[in-house]
Amino acid sequence: MQAFIGLGSNLDQPAQRLISALCALQRMPGLQLLHHSRLYRSAPIGPQDQPDYVNAVALVRFAGAAHDLLHTLQALELAGGRQRLRHWGERTLDLDILLIDDQCINTPDLQVPHPQMVNRAFVLQPLLEISPHALLPDGTSLGSFLEQVREQRLSPLEELDCDALIE
Repeated sequence: MQAFIGLGSNLDQPAQRLISALCALQRMPGLQLLHHSRLYRSAPIGPQDQPDYVNAVALVRFAGAAHDLLHTLQALELAGGRQRLRHWGERTLDLDILLIDDQCINTPDLQVPHPQMVNRAFVLQPLLEISPHALLPDGTSLGSFLEQVREQRLSPLEELDCDALIE
């Protein structure tokens, strides 16, 4: 299966944390990192008394089931020093499954498509960067949601180039 993964961090050198997470994805058995976006800086959603986030989106191929991927990503978060101090608050590393092929999953621990992805510029812009014609499982173009998030502050980080991760 192929999945889009959202990456985010705003604590303890967030850009470096995302680059390390992308490298870890590349080395993970049973998972192949196919592509990833640039890194983007975004304003926080939720409490505003926290640092800006650094975000990216990766496309991976995974040999297991959706919940296996979820557990793999949660283990990577923990290994990366995962801290979640408050709802929508600061985080050392956050890895979210955004889409898996054309699947719809709704369980207590996993919702695919990610329920907030169409409301977040920091998800849509990097995802569309690596897959310009991406669709929701119902066939709706993700690009059709860009207009409603255009007011959200988002800027590419020019000083970091993580394209060298995929050889």
